[in-house]
Amino acid sequence: MTGKNSSLFRFVIILVLVVKIKIQLSDESEFLVDRSNTGLTHIPKELSLETTTLDVSQNYISELQTSDILSLSKLRILIISHNRIQYLDISVFRFNQELEYLDLSHNKLRTISCHPAMNFKHLDLSFNMFEALPICKEFGSMSQLKFLGLSATQLEKSRVQPIAHLNISKILLVLGETYGEKEDPESLQDFNTDSLHIVFPVKKVFHFILDMSVSTAISLELSNIKCVLDSECSYFLSALVKLQNNPRLLNLTLNNIETTWNSFINILQSVWPTTIEYFSISNVKLQDRLDLRNFNYSHTSLKALSIHQVVSDVFNFPQSNIYKIFSNMNIQNVTVSGTHMIHMLCPSQISPFLHLDFSNNLLTDMVFKDCGNLIELKTLSLQMNQLKKLANIIHMTAEMKSLQQLDVSQNSLRYEEDEKTCSWTKSLLSLNMSSNILTDSVFSCLPPKVKVLDLHNNRIMNIPKDVTHLEALQELNVAFNSLADLPGCGTFSSLSVLIIDHNSISHPSADFFQSCQKMKSIQAGSNPFQCTCELRDFIQHIGQLPSEVVEGWPDAYKCDYPESYKGTPLKDFHVSPLSCNTGLLIVTIGVVVLVLAGSATVLCRYLDLPWYLRMVCQWAQTRHRTRNVPLEELQSTLQFHAFISYSGHDSTWVKSELLPNLEKEDIRICLHERNFVPGKSIVENIINCIEKSYKSIFVLSPNFVQSEWCHYELYFAHHNLFHKAFDNLILILLEPIPQYSIPSNYHKLRTLMAQRTYLEWPMEKSKHGLFWANLRAAIRIKLMAQGKEINHTQS
Repeated sequence: MTGKNSSLFRFVIILVLVVKIKIQLSDESEFLVDRSNTGLTHIPKELSLETTTLDVSQNYISELQTSDILSLSKLRILIISHNRIQYLDISVFRFNQELEYLDLSHNKLRTISCHPAMNFKHLDLSFNMFEALPICKEFGSMSQLKFLGLSATQLEKSRVQPIAHLNISKILLVLGETYGEKEDPESLQDFNTDSLHIVFPVKKVFHFILDMSVSTAISLELSNIKCVLDSECSYFLSALVKLQNNPRLLNLTLNNIETTWNSFINILQSVWPTTIEYFSISNVKLQDRLDLRNFNYSHTSLKALSIHQVVSDVFNFPQSNIYKIFSNMNIQNVTVSGTHMIHMLCPSQISPFLHLDFSNNLLTDMVFKDCGNLIELKTLSLQMNQLKKLANIIHMTAEMKSLQQLDVSQNSLRYEEDEKTCSWTKSLLSLNMSSNILTDSVFSCLPPKVKVLDLHNNRIMNIPKDVTHLEALQELNVAFNSLADLPGCGTFSSLSVLIIDHNSISHPSADFFQSCQKMKSIQAGSNPFQCTCELRDFIQHIGQLPSEVVEGWPDAYKCDYPESYKGTPLKDFHVSPLSCNTGLLIVTIGVVVLVLAGSATVLCRYLDLPWYLRMVCQWAQTRHRTRNVPLEELQSTLQFHAFISYSGHDSTWVKSELLPNLEKEDIRICLHERNFVPGKSIVENIINCIEKSYKSIFVLSPNFVQSEWCHYELYFAHHNLFHKAFDNLILILLEPIPQYSIPSNYHKLRTLMAQRTYLEWPMEKSKHGLFWANLRAAIRIKLMAQGKEINHTQS
């Protein structure tokens, strides 16, 4: 076993057993001290008398004395692995009567003295330098011993006798590098254990005659099997054949194997007719080529085969030989992962496969194409492969009549909008398509009875309203996408779990809680919430739900805008009803003010007089400051190519489409949220931004005409057009605007849309390139101040 794998194995064993023992300790009595990897040369003296667990592993301790731990009468767990101890006298623990877990692995122990005996539950002496097995006669009284780690370079059956009567749950036996010079084939037969793990020398070819068929073992794990020539593997194959002598053996695990393709298949064939039900192989290095051969599948008890991490030096032979052997296996569960496998054949006849895991390979979406012999298959994992077309995966499942769970995550799957067929198998209940490049179109073709759907980390911007066939959906994960709102449950009538965190949701609708009555868990944190009046209802509803329903509340739910509230938890965002309720404000003014307000309303509706007066006043004040400045100096003050005016409801398109396509061409953009100056009025900020920008771009949509501030910005930009001697307006029609939807007092907008041409955003992706080229050409200019660095994030 390599040092890395050895350390990993030791960590797992220690963690599991430490946790198992610690569970038995009450919180009041547990006191842990961790001094691992701190450069210690001896056990610290200042330890608390209440210490129950002490970890001093990975240090430089070379000696252990009674005085080191004499005062630790409550010590139960002592981990002193990876040190430099050469000799151990068990009597140093005679005053630690509660000590039950002792780890001395990875030291330099050659000798131990075992008097008096301790009643350990866990004793690990593996990865040391013992010649003979370090088993004393006193070990025979360890009636509670559940784990025993040993190491030796020579094995003798007589050394096992003191513990032959003990029923030890797991024994780890590490054989030293010189093992094999003198062997006793029967030396392990008196081990009485349910689980035996043997670690052979790392660099030695397997020329051992050790009989590993321990009669009591249910699980056997073998590490470091090396036979790089077919002729060298006869010893190991003979050892596998002897495993048939133990009818209790159900689990076999092989780690760190270096052999040939032919011998690897021979290993599988040797295990096939035994009583073993679960066979796992990991970290395999294969050489040479595989000869054409038949495989005998008869008389097997095997239920599951797992193969992980295979590296091959040779692939210049027909790989169909390998695929044929695996595809026709007559067992229920097969896992082949991390093997660089590029294909898998369809079984030649109806297969008993129930669960297949081909994750972390190089399979394409042609795998199992038109395969009608996997009708019993219930679970299929194709995670981390080279899948690209979801349509091919859909077609693949159509023949899998029993498939219930499918995992195609971490691929490069796309689904085109013009796909004509949608033939998912009707049996599919759980579908994982996370970490792909899927868009909104994926919702047009989903399994009709799916209950659990994972689409997180894709490119979804919207969940279509016309999804009508997902009435069975109970759990939906769309985290890490670009969604702008919570989906309603009108089309997801059974939805009870929604994960939608890390999206672009700024104004979630409170209607969600009315339509999703069955919701048991929602996770919607880490979104850019805009804390305005519109958010009050959402905060009120979500704050009333039980904490077990709202995952991450309140810590993950914070304001992102406006800047004054940025980072504020939603639960702490409060705004007065009066400031958000115009009707309530009007009622409080009184009868006189109502009359004046009515008169003002008439003027505003037909003449728009107050609005024009206010705007002209603001415009005059700003123009007064610059009227004596020469035109050349005014032009030199231009800092931006364009100022963008848009409705907040269109911010997703502006930030995901418009900004990236302009700023990547070094076009400087002025946005209100990053370039408005704090302390100035909104109107003055608008005027300043328009003055400092060569062009003003207006993103027109039905949302735009409903925004009063957008109207202000259009008004000032239009006045700026007549003041300057050039055309500074660019109109982008994002969505069609019916004439009837434009308020009657928006005379400027009506006039501009009737008299001026505008750029229309095309829905067809093929026309996007021409749109961006026209827009960039319209605003391209070399600013006179371009030689200076402009900080776009200035306040």
